[in-house]
Amino acid sequence: MPRYKLTIEYDGRGFSGWQLQANAPSIQGALETAFAKFAGEAPVVIGAGRTDAGVHALAQVAHVDIARHWDPFVLASAVNHHLRPHPVSVLAVAIAADDFSARFSAIRRHYIYRIANRRGPPALDRCRVWHVPLALDHEAMQEGAQSILGKHDFTTYRSANCQAQSPLKTLDRFDVARHGDEIEIYAEARSFLHNQVRSMVGSLREVGAGKWPPNRMRKALDARDRAQCGPVAPPDGLYLARVDYPANT
Repeated sequence: MPRYKLTIEYDGRGFSGWQLQANAPSIQGALETAFAKFAGEAPVVIGAGRTDAGVHALAQVAHVDIARHWDPFVLASAVNHHLRPHPVSVLAVAIAADDFSARFSAIRRHYIYRIANRRGPPALDRCRVWHVPLALDHEAMQEGAQSILGKHDFTTYRSANCQAQSPLKTLDRFDVARHGDEIEIYAEARSFLHNQVRSMVGSLREVGAGKWPPNRMRKALDARDRAQCGPVAPPDGLYLARVDYPANT
């Protein structure tokens, strides 16, 4: 049975998240329904990251096993046809090795968080950025972000409902950059805890607003106490931007 690697873009609004839900729309559910409509079977689509409700993706990766052999171009076109009108698009399809796993073969995940830092609310990017009207000091945010790089116990910056067996994660990149009225935050790691990126970004917002000194990011981390986390950033501005795999995967 051939295995296919999918690269997928989606707008997370209106979905309960990536993972299949019994009584709520999900990206995984939309994809599996689309496959069932043309392939004559109901394959399971496995994603690289289980993005939360409202979180978007520029290049989510998934894999799926289908009994029949399909040309990758034809497969992508057929899935996209049956995904309409959902804001989900299969950007690319490739035949993958039998042992390829979108989730477990991944060696790094890249997220981008977008903040519209201006007085006027976004019109074109509504629900695609976090609107923060008060001025933010992105340089202080960058200083705070650098203080929590590396391998740590991220209990402070993970959801109380996180099901990961260990709070230990290695944060490889956490950078803040301003582009005019937009602040972008880049986070990279092999994997993340539930709500980790949104928790860290929400705390950085406290730094940028002058409510926290930059070193409080590290103090909160070292406390290993969820109560020390700042308000969690909304899902609107979060994007799964890329997933890396070993060469020739």
